[in-house]
Amino acid sequence: MTTAATPPATPPTTAAHAATTATAAIPAAPSAWARFFDGDVWHSFRSSPIAMIAAAMALLCVFCALFAGVISPHNPFDLATLELSDSMLPPAWLEGGQHKYLLGTDEQGRDVLSALFYGARISILIGGASVIVSVLIGVGLGLLAGYAGGAVDSFIMRVCDVMLSFPSILIALLIAGVGRALFPQAHDSLAFGVLILAIALPGWVQYARTVRGSTMVERNKEYVQAARVVGVPPGRIMLRHVLPNVLGPVLVLATIHVATAIQTEATLSFLGVGVSPTSPSLGTFINEGNKQLFSGAWWLVIFPGLMLLLIALSMNLFGDWLRDALNPRLR
Repeated sequence: MTTAATPPATPPTTAAHAATTATAAIPAAPSAWARFFDGDVWHSFRSSPIAMIAAAMALLCVFCALFAGVISPHNPFDLATLELSDSMLPPAWLEGGQHKYLLGTDEQGRDVLSALFYGARISILIGGASVIVSVLIGVGLGLLAGYAGGAVDSFIMRVCDVMLSFPSILIALLIAGVGRALFPQAHDSLAFGVLILAIALPGWVQYARTVRGSTMVERNKEYVQAARVVGVPPGRIMLRHVLPNVLGPVLVLATIHVATAIQTEATLSFLGVGVSPTSPSLGTFINEGNKQLFSGAWWLVIFPGLMLLLIALSMNLFGDWLRDALNPRLR
């Protein structure tokens, strides 16, 4: 009598082994950078030559401004290196110009190209800081007005209406004038703070109105209602749930308002209520060059004006692209 051969026994599969196999089969989640480069915004950026050129110009201007002490051929604020015999020299390609002063010199013998880099740094820092202050004030009040509603919303919106009834440049002039009167011997850092506040206060209104409208839409959605039901505090709902969903328009406004803030700073400096002459910005250079314009020193006005135009134009073009890229209806 023969017996049937039994197949070799297979080792039992444990629960831990099965869990390990299932885990290994799940692909790792892509990183944030990978999701960004695979997203619609990066694809829109690569397919827009205007956006790429504007971003390149803006980055070049910011790089030259931030690293002015490294790439500038001269230090225009080092009195020991200034030569009065080299004052009012034309650009290097004109008769009488020198190659070491590519864009010429001013009445103190300062190199115009180096002065542009240092002046752009001050203008960009003041413009960027004022936009940050405006965003913080406007987004905070807009979130509060849109989420709370009622009397709080009415009060904040009436303050916005009052602010909009005055020209922004007039408010900036008033704040800058009062600040200079209260602190006539103020240090440059305090003068910068007054100027940043003068530019920021008229600019928060647009952020507040934009965020308020988006918050009023978001507060009635299901995820906000669910957070309320489980007892999440209102402050946490606004900051962790509502705020990330209303930042798109804020980014667009902030990008465009950087150019506006830089132009406002240049206007205030041109009118004599901006930064001090010891730390001149682009507006101060244009103001000083305007005094020498009728003597034939056109380069003291043209080149700072072109630098200001380049910064503002690149920021505006990049902001226009960002508005279209973040708006799904325009894709």
